[in-house]
Amino acid sequence: MNSLPTSLRTASLGFTLIELMVTIAVLAIIISIAAPSISTQLANQRVKSTAATLENALKEAKVESVIRRQSMELSIDNNNHALAIVSENSDDIASYSYSTDNTIEVDDSDNMTIVFRPNKHADAVTYTVCDSKNSSTSIQVIVTATASISTIGGGTC
Repeated sequence: MNSLPTSLRTASLGFTLIELMVTIAVLAIIISIAAPSISTQLANQRVKSTAATLENALKEAKVESVIRRQSMELSIDNNNHALAIVSENSDDIASYSYSTDNTIEVDDSDNMTIVFRPNKHADAVTYTVCDSKNSSTSIQVIVTATASISTIGGGTC
């Protein structure tokens, strides 16, 4: 190293300002391309989580109606982002919360409650879970008259 001329030794000690600026510009371009995709993925994950919470609450209401041999009502409150299971005696059974960025909509009605009966029947309802801040994929949670609960992708908000 000592045998090299002084001009060559000092030239290889660091990066130039232009090299640093080009590197930062390339990173900025990559981040700007990836950011919308990450945002959509996070919104999709929120929708999946809320749909799973809704499905679990529906299943709990169904099971509790059979175990307790009385009707159970599941109500949805989009203002407080909460689900509540209440017995026909007005006893609070369980409550759930979901993401404030999500809404749960009901098909063909403004009624945000569903009743499960001990004879394993329920109101037939289709719920659509949507993300309010993003154009993510929505998920439908379907309850049939025989209290069968399933989820599928799709639906419009």
